[in-house]
Amino acid sequence: MRWSHYFIPTLKESPADAEILSHKLLLRAGLVRKLTGGLYTFLPLGLRVLRKIENIIREEMNRAGAIEVLMPALQPTDIWRQSGRYETASDVLYKAKDRSNKEWILSPTAEEVITTLAAGEIGSYRQMPVNFYQVSVKFRDELRPRFGLMRAKEFIMKDAYSFDSSDEGAMGSYQRMYDAYTRIFNRCGLRNFPVEADTGVIGGNLSHEFMVPAETGENDVVYCESGHYAANIEKATSGIPKTAAREIGAGIEKFATPGVVTIEALSKPPFSVPANRQIKTLVYIADSQPVLVLVRGDDQLNETKFMARIGAAAVRPATPEECVAALGARPGSLGAVVNVPATVKILADERLRGANDMTTGANEDGFHLRNVSIERDIKVTEWFDLRTVTKGEPCAKCGQPLKMQRAIEVGHVFKLGTKYSEKLHACFLDADGKSKPCVMGCYGIGVTRTLQAVIEQCNDKDGIVWPLAVSPYAVCITPLAVAKDSPVMQLAEKIYAELTAAGVEVILDDRDDRPGVKFKDADLVGFPLRVGIGEKSLANGEVELKPRGGAVQLVKAEEAVAQVRAFLAGKQ
Repeated sequence: MRWSHYFIPTLKESPADAEILSHKLLLRAGLVRKLTGGLYTFLPLGLRVLRKIENIIREEMNRAGAIEVLMPALQPTDIWRQSGRYETASDVLYKAKDRSNKEWILSPTAEEVITTLAAGEIGSYRQMPVNFYQVSVKFRDELRPRFGLMRAKEFIMKDAYSFDSSDEGAMGSYQRMYDAYTRIFNRCGLRNFPVEADTGVIGGNLSHEFMVPAETGENDVVYCESGHYAANIEKATSGIPKTAAREIGAGIEKFATPGVVTIEALSKPPFSVPANRQIKTLVYIADSQPVLVLVRGDDQLNETKFMARIGAAAVRPATPEECVAALGARPGSLGAVVNVPATVKILADERLRGANDMTTGANEDGFHLRNVSIERDIKVTEWFDLRTVTKGEPCAKCGQPLKMQRAIEVGHVFKLGTKYSEKLHACFLDADGKSKPCVMGCYGIGVTRTLQAVIEQCNDKDGIVWPLAVSPYAVCITPLAVAKDSPVMQLAEKIYAELTAAGVEVILDDRDDRPGVKFKDADLVGFPLRVGIGEKSLANGEVELKPRGGAVQLVKAEEAVAQVRAFLAGKQ
């Protein structure tokens, strides 16, 4: 390809609305252009990178035994109502009506569609295991689209769905996808690691996210340097000890705390109750019913863990008025000891199990209770791990201090079980002729997000530093004299022809522009190798080879093609 015949609109300055480095480089290197918030047009270079990532994904999906299909982007609402996600995922669904006023959904994912397909096509255990995948456009109504392709309203995703006749078989499918994802992200040149994750609105009982370390990432990952443990903050647990039990003293004592409505205020004189001896009582409304959540005063509730445990379709914090209606007091004076209706569920964090000599609200404004024993005085409905892990806590597996890292999620694998197959009637006959629901898994990769994650991780002060496997072109030939009859251009054409014939992806910068402009553009776009040909070096029978981010190497002109091929072979 010749630069003068291509379309690479590089920019000297970053657009004002580009927030993070990778977003700036996407725009400056001429890979994409913004149409409006959350919507981007891929330009030629960006599309080449995108297709290379897609090809890597397809190769590894096929290698893992998955079969490619293509499902409709327009989906009927009835299958979403059957699965229950018409309500639970409503905040991200794009809905449209046709001329007969029938409502449709623009595909954010395809669990419902693929399960409907399986329900009509899979009838016997002999047809499984089977795994279908697609690479297609998805739509999600993001409240705040930002960071370029990282959080967009329209994006490209690879989604795969496995069907097995047993739980054991489903675990095998899960592991094959897990291993395939590891290969995919390694081939894309990404430093990445899998972490335990919450299943969220997708559902299921096991999931891992594939994370790319990046300070601009939207996820907090908790990990142990020993390699024994890594999890998303929404799922992470630690080996921190439970609240120390003390001798149970006198019975519960009510005391006045006028104006004290925070953990911090109660910890100061004249009360001086340490935060770790306080019970924080939070009230949520789950499917229109109040639920009490108890965590230690110095801990923070992890709402994702709570949402996963409560099992309700609609959950939100209660208003002060709803707290008064349920417990007789406003936030700051709430507790689970007295005046709690028997119908109200009480969920408590495991760290409080066995705790006593605690202080909590009295369910009367301006009053608290001391000498509270959890087991004696509170009727806990269920115990769960509900707290948010913090940096430095001991790893539950090896005891080493846990660390925290910001990261970008590029892939997610789920073991779904029978959640969708039961609701959408994807059943099969087993060897005994009995009807059973298929055991499912689903596996997603954000293709467009992966592209930007590579840029976020692979860059320097001059621009992008593409890994060879996903670079738009492997080599940029940069002649500094472009007249057709000049020795410089004649050599450039010769090297270009020989490399092209050898199957090397090469772009010839034949623009009649200043050397500095051409060099800067090549660095900005990030081609792995630049071949510089100037009159001075050529007078000595030499050309310059400059690896992106490396030092210039002078090689004999007649050896240039062999040296380029050797360099690229070493990068494979």
